[in-house]
Amino acid sequence: MIVAGIDGCRGGWIMVRRDGRRAPTVHIAARWSDLPPADMVAVDMPIGLPETGARGCDLDARRLLGPKRSSVFTGLRRPLFGFADYPSANAWGKSDGAGLSKQAWFLLPKIREIDDAIAPADQARVRETHPELAFMRLAGAPVMDGKRTPGGEGRRIALLQEAGLDVAALRAQLDRRAAADDLIDAAVLSLVAARMVRDTATCLTSDPPRMDARGLRMEIWY
Repeated sequence: MIVAGIDGCRGGWIMVRRDGRRAPTVHIAARWSDLPPADMVAVDMPIGLPETGARGCDLDARRLLGPKRSSVFTGLRRPLFGFADYPSANAWGKSDGAGLSKQAWFLLPKIREIDDAIAPADQARVRETHPELAFMRLAGAPVMDGKRTPGGEGRRIALLQEAGLDVAALRAQLDRRAAADDLIDAAVLSLVAARMVRDTATCLTSDPPRMDARGLRMEIWY
């Protein structure tokens, strides 16, 4: 069984791929479709978008993370795909009840890339997750230091090492297309993918699961 954690990066996408028989490998690809296959994928990117309002799973994630809640975007909605520039997208968002951050705006091309690539049936093996929730589960509480600070990076690396991942070996495979924090996030997501295979992962969702206009479930696993 091959599991993988995937995060966006400046070069496109970064994957930490594990098959249980050999050392984990790092793969970086410009396009989602160029990544190697895996039986279960955990990806840090929204899957399933409402036409209006916020996703319940995002609000639940923010409650769990507390002061770290700013790492969870809540203003992403499917109609935002139709805007050509940030000011008009932000204006529409405000008219719908919540503006759009610049960071969220820059995520939209990658969100659309996944949206174009997967169908509802694909969510059996490609599922949304969030690295801060994954680290929270490893640590027993949200990791408060920022991931780009020396203390925050060191804490996250220690948690990955305790979980059995050789971070130094993973970093040796990294190149300039991705940053160290992208790799660390993808690595912790590979642990979530393994939990999903074992059916021990937690899912933030409504009951019954809320679906978007395309039939994609709006949920976050960790």
